Amino acid sequence: MIFITQLVYIKEGQENVFHQFEDIAIPAILKYNGRLLLRVRPGESSFIEHHIDKPYEIHLVEFATEQDFENFKHDEERKKYLHLKEQSIRSVLLVKGTKI
Repeated sequence: MIFITQLVYIKEGQENVFHQFEDIAIPAILKYNGRLLLRVRPGESSFIEHHIDKPYEIHLVEFATEQDFENFKHDEERKKYLHLKEQSIRSVLLVKGTKI
């Protein structure tokens, strides 16, 4: 099992475009032995301390294998909508890990 944590930073004013992309990408996770464990949109009061920009959303996803994650990234239906991702996302900090 691998875990993917993403801190997602949105371009100002592109929230609706980002949501359109997520409406396609999130259901695709299940097709590749994955599961969205958390999707958090933290409010200002959620931050106790920070030394990086505050993300728009935080995602925690699990996949059975690294290959499942790779297959998800190359999903043909998802790839049709990557222009929405590129239009709306300024940057993503992706952290891979395993359960210990």
